[in-house]
Amino acid sequence: MTFALQIKNLTRHFNDLVAVDNISFDILQGEIFGLLGPNGAGKTTTLSMLATMLTPTSGSATVNGIDIKKDPDGVRKSIGIVFQDQSLDEELTAWENMDFHGRLYRIPKEIRNQRITELLTLVELNDRRNDIVKTFSGGMRRRLEIARGLLHHPAVLFLDEPTLGLDPQTRNHLWQYIATLAKEKGITIILTTHYMEEADRLCNRVAIIDHGKIIAIDTPKNLKDGLGGDLVTIGSPDPAAVAAALKEPWVVRVETHTDNVVVSLKNADQYVSSIVTLLNTRQIPITSITIHKPTLEDVFLSFTGKTIREQEAGQKENMRMHIKMMRH
Repeated sequence: MTFALQIKNLTRHFNDLVAVDNISFDILQGEIFGLLGPNGAGKTTTLSMLATMLTPTSGSATVNGIDIKKDPDGVRKSIGIVFQDQSLDEELTAWENMDFHGRLYRIPKEIRNQRITELLTLVELNDRRNDIVKTFSGGMRRRLEIARGLLHHPAVLFLDEPTLGLDPQTRNHLWQYIATLAKEKGITIILTTHYMEEADRLCNRVAIIDHGKIIAIDTPKNLKDGLGGDLVTIGSPDPAAVAAALKEPWVVRVETHTDNVVVSLKNADQYVSSIVTLLNTRQIPITSITIHKPTLEDVFLSFTGKTIREQEAGQKENMRMHIKMMRH
């Protein structure tokens, strides 16, 4: 078992704000590993430390066996990075962007040219190699950035929200590329995302990060299975009464939220009529009822008590308050 990354007690403060709070985990070579959480949870800060763009406040990490503090140059040579913000030169062609990157890494011209052609072909942009990047769509630019990040044959590829802002069709297209890269090239891929479907589909394992802390880490299947079967969401103006009524032996767990109750149980289809009858008998109003298989969104909700969107809204408000207090 070979580890591509080993992270121990990694922490990063920005004045009194703890962006990443004492996180520890390992990532296997060739694994697609997802850091999952809302905006502001600490995903990008974690990636920035691992990519040596930020110095940790405390803790340690190795990337491809290289210590991020002791040998940052060695780390940079062994990684590729695609961050949220575009870093392509829009006035250059696709080929020129790739060529410039290859020159920075001092890749000999003959090898450089061969790799550029191979990678542009991989991301289906070789026919646009001589077109200026500003004429490219968002999806094409994203694909070019991934190709550029692979030019120097990195052992580890960091993808920070790789499909942010893309339409569903382009997003699916990029998912296929990422899966192919890991499988055929043996590259270890660490991606951050707040798209639960993306993590579920791509990742061998995911770590859910919230308020800078790792709150769960496992395969998507194990995390979903941990919720205990199917999920029945019952909307009601009195969720507490619903939860109190559902004390049946076939109920695995009950979680009460602001305007609904989420019930975990095996073979939910068999018990929906029983739930409705039970609540009607006790004259507890029901506004809606739905059944679905657990998703990573449900896992996040179970661990944090909020959906990822609610958490994002709360963290944006906290950040506004933090900035306001600093101004005063």
